[in-house]
Order: sequence, then structure tokens, then C-alpha cells
Amino acid sequence: MFKKRFILLLSLCFISLVACKNDKNSAETSIDPEILKQDSIQLTLNSDDKMKFDQKELVVGEGQMVTLTLHHTGKMSKETMGHNFVLLDQGVNPSKFSQRATQAKDNDYIPESDKIIAHTKLIGGGESTEITFKAPKKGSYDFLCTFPGHYASMRGKFIVQ
Repeated sequence: MFKKRFILLLSLCFISLVACKNDKNSAETSIDPEILKQDSIQLTLNSDDKMKFDQKELVVGEGQMVTLTLHHTGKMSKETMGHNFVLLDQGVNPSKFSQRATQAKDNDYIPESDKIIAHTKLIGGGESTEITFKAPKKGSYDFLCTFPGHYASMRGKFIVQ
């Protein structure tokens, strides 16, 4: 019995590794350098009922005005499967931040902090929201969904070139 379970577990791990390797989100994002020279950029980030963003990396130019549209393509309500987009300043531990966020239900799970660059409101299935903000200095920043339990699979890098 143990041997069968072990083989099944190994098989599932292998399938997961292959799926991650072939996932379009795991590939490095390439962007036309001319787009990064423009004054503004529009980004779209989709989320779903499976607690996933459709992109793990967003790339912008330093100082660009960023308009980010977050779509929830699922059907579940924001009370059970709400999503938001929170962009953290460099040096913030996203895991600890997401833990603090669980205590901020009345504020769309956005805790009081001066380390947030931008964030959307919390949305449910079929809804969209949009924010506009100025891209920070060059570097790598973390973004995440702060709905309780979502950080594990709903996070990515916001790259400023």
C-alpha cells in the first residue's frame, strides 16, 4: 500500500513540475523597449475562482503612468473568492504583509501601511476594477492578492526597467 501511494505521489510531483515548466507564466516576460519609453502603459491582470493570476510578472518603465485593470473572470462572490491587487514597496515581506491583511476585512483586506505603492479594491466574480499610479524607481517589487489564504498562489513580480 505504501509503495503505491509513494509512486502516485511521485507521479503527481512530476506532472506538476512539467506543468509549471510549460506554463506560459513561468517564462520570462519580454516587452518591446519602445513601450517602456512611452509616458503611460495599460496593463490587464486576470484572476479566477482557482486563486490564480494569469501573469506572474508585469513589466513597466520607470516613472510611467500605469493603468492597471484587474478582472475577476470567475463566478464566485467577493465574500468567498474576492481578489485584489496590492503592489508593495521594496523590502516588504509579502508573507508577513498578507498575514497582517487578514485582520483588515473592513478595508478590503488592505492593512494600514506606508509600504503600499498601489492597490485595487476587492472584487468578486464577473467584476473589474482599475487603478492608475506612477511606476516607482527601477527594480523588482512584489504584488499579491491579500484575500485570506490567496497569497500562496496569487503573487508575482512587478518589474520596473
